[in-house]
Amino acid sequence: MVENRPISRYIAHGILIIGVVITFLPIWLAFVASTHPVDRLLNDQMPFWPGDQLLENYGTVLSEGMKKAGGVPVGTMMLNSLIMALAIAIGKIFISFLSAFAIVYFRFPFRRTIFWMIFITLMLPVEVRILPTFEIVANLGMLNSYGGLIIPLIASATATFLFRQFFLTVPDELLEAARIDGAGPMRFLKDILLPLSRTSIAALFVIQFIYGWNQFLWPLLVTTDQSLYTIVMGIRSMITVGDSEPTWHLIMATVILAMLPPVLVVMLMQRQFVKGLVETEK
Repeated sequence: MVENRPISRYIAHGILIIGVVITFLPIWLAFVASTHPVDRLLNDQMPFWPGDQLLENYGTVLSEGMKKAGGVPVGTMMLNSLIMALAIAIGKIFISFLSAFAIVYFRFPFRRTIFWMIFITLMLPVEVRILPTFEIVANLGMLNSYGGLIIPLIASATATFLFRQFFLTVPDELLEAARIDGAGPMRFLKDILLPLSRTSIAALFVIQFIYGWNQFLWPLLVTTDQSLYTIVMGIRSMITVGDSEPTWHLIMATVILAMLPPVLVVMLMQRQFVKGLVETEK
């Protein structure tokens, strides 16, 4: 019999509410700062309630605000970040899905060795191999291009490992039934494995989209053309403006706008994301 303990429930709810407030408070203050003129933020105490400059500040950063910090409009940078994040997420899933399929369902020499070589690359993040990767991209003439931003980041040992582990749980009877029905490898992949992997793909898409959206170091190295700046690079360029005072109201508006796409992706795919992480019965 489960005892009803209202005091424990109230304490648990109180702790959760405190955690939500602590997490949400910086976001709220950033939003409030984005609705006030800059002199209010620099000369007075930090306001706690929104001001009357919301439409003006957000309209400025979307159309021309970054020009005040030597950059480009935030709308352009958000589009660059969106292209980069979508391409990285889709590319990682596509390549990892095919590589895991080949490792699990095809018999070829050194199959296990190749998998462990892929898995070992988890210990070599972009920051470790950034110099040789940059040299290759420069030699291929891919600097200041979407290809240079995206292609070096689309390989994923993590996604390959997760897809491999999932494929190992698929019953062999499905493969045998597909062979009896005359299905080839690609039809088995398209008609059976792909639908079964839907929740795993959704979870990986959310993770990889946020990974691509938040990239800073790699775009900073391969991009000097301001028209290819990403939103994270734009926020950094707004803060470092030399001797002049940063336009904090525009910076906070840019920060709020930069949060929206990842938040929307998580909200829209929340159910599939959770299923892909916790589902045990495939």
